[in-house]
Amino acid sequence: MQVSRMKAAILTETNKPLVVDEVQLPDTLTCGQVLVKIIYSGICGAQINEISAAKGQDKFLPHLLGHEGSGVVLETGPGVTTVKTGDNVVLHWRKSNGIESGTPKYHWNGKPLNAGWVTTFNEYAVVSENRLTPIPKDFDMKLAPLFGCAVTTALGVINNDAQVKMGQSVVVYGVGGVGLNIVQAAKMVSAHPIISIDLHDNKLDMARKMGADYCFNSAKTPDLIDQIKKIVGASGPDVVIDTTGNSRIIEQAYDLTHPDGRTILVGVPRKGDNVSIYTLPIHFNKVLKGSHGGSCVPQVDIPRYVRLANAGILKLDGLITHEFKLDDINEAIQLMKSGTSGRILITMV
Repeated sequence: MQVSRMKAAILTETNKPLVVDEVQLPDTLTCGQVLVKIIYSGICGAQINEISAAKGQDKFLPHLLGHEGSGVVLETGPGVTTVKTGDNVVLHWRKSNGIESGTPKYHWNGKPLNAGWVTTFNEYAVVSENRLTPIPKDFDMKLAPLFGCAVTTALGVINNDAQVKMGQSVVVYGVGGVGLNIVQAAKMVSAHPIISIDLHDNKLDMARKMGADYCFNSAKTPDLIDQIKKIVGASGPDVVIDTTGNSRIIEQAYDLTHPDGRTILVGVPRKGDNVSIYTLPIHFNKVLKGSHGGSCVPQVDIPRYVRLANAGILKLDGLITHEFKLDDINEAIQLMKSGTSGRILITMV
């Protein structure tokens, strides 16, 4: 291959800082693999969960991380037809068309280093063809990582999971990178009213700019449920979406939802942190549903969302609040954990 070594951030131990070091790439690409020069990577809550082993013991240590980014195709392996050398691409974790390749065989300090079908906390990546979607050359590569997860998940939550209709009321718990775009997507489909809830006033300010009609800091609003019902009616909102993964918030979101409404779970609780709900309403018209990336179909949805962004309909300005170099990724992760940032980018350029 064109590149033999690269700098990468490696998860070596659970709940420990990532190790930034030099990694050996494979000698050749196998069927369905694509060599990509990473330009920007986003950081998603999924990586925070991986670092803390929120879903249970990590059996793949040490390994690479990251599932949303932008880059340029340098080389394609046998059988690849959907991207070509020189293409600008979005890297995403949801499957698109093309081959699902084997996972790449990296080495670190002479030993095997695990990686999935896509990683982005590295200067270069061997990526499965079906985790790449080409984008126009003139689209901003700094904004493109948002289509790897945050935007595609959020718009899919509104369109596919919640199937929000015009005039339906929507409540969003947690307005970080995904939550802000859920607010925006709800506004785009003429939901009303849209209510955002968070612990940080700066995020609520951003939610207002994205289209929230009402914003509540839950730490400062002891009568939160009463306040929401004064706005939407005593039966509760039509759609309640949780992005926090906090079990107690999930319980509250479900109880708050209208008997004929839909509770959509985007955030995932830690393993063992169980949720307790009364299920009888589900036997009638109430819906409780988990989202898997908003059921996004990348090769269909990403080109549509790029067109919306280019037309000024989908607002991306202001979503990215911080940028860090790869060497400073642990500082970026700590900021992400604080809950005070919007989307954070790691720049490789």
